[in-house]
Amino acid sequence: MRKMIDYDGLSDHKLTELLSEEDRIAFAQIFKRYNKILLIHAYKKLEQQEVAEDIVQEVFSMLWQKRGSISISTNLAGYLYASVKNKALDVIARRKTEALYVDSLKHFVGSGVALTDHLVRERQMKEIIEREVSRLPTKMRRVFELSRSQHLSHKEIASELKLSEHTVTDQIKKALKILRTKMGMCFFLVL
Repeated sequence: MRKMIDYDGLSDHKLTELLSEEDRIAFAQIFKRYNKILLIHAYKKLEQQEVAEDIVQEVFSMLWQKRGSISISTNLAGYLYASVKNKALDVIARRKTEALYVDSLKHFVGSGVALTDHLVRERQMKEIIEREVSRLPTKMRRVFELSRSQHLSHKEIASELKLSEHTVTDQIKKALKILRTKMGMCFFLVL
């Protein structure tokens, strides 16, 4: 028959030895001795009661699971504090990563809305310009389109349409003047 042990009076070192022998009462004593102080330690780092409780629970679960193979080189209190601290730092790092991801996502979504809005406005402006260009006199419109849409030089336009370069330059100037008058400053933003 095993003699009665006063677990309350045992040192951490002795409790650790008994824990490695799978003594459940030794584990319960370690839990009783350190649970509250570890919760306070975790809460100070994380400022969330539930997360602090989860971390401390994980540390004690890990202590029980590794009870046969655990090697505590320092003292038990130091080992438990370090374990809680490391788990808290993992949570903090995960939170930072999540915050960066959320910020990045918000920026992406925000810029996506701005980009979409910009693309819609650009399309609308192009439609207005195309409509106004289509209202130009035929010869003037053809010269203007070759200049702006196909990016031909005045010499190339003159050759293609069998006009003088002076006429091409004059037609483009007149087209720009008409469009400027009809569209105001918006015309310069797109062209």
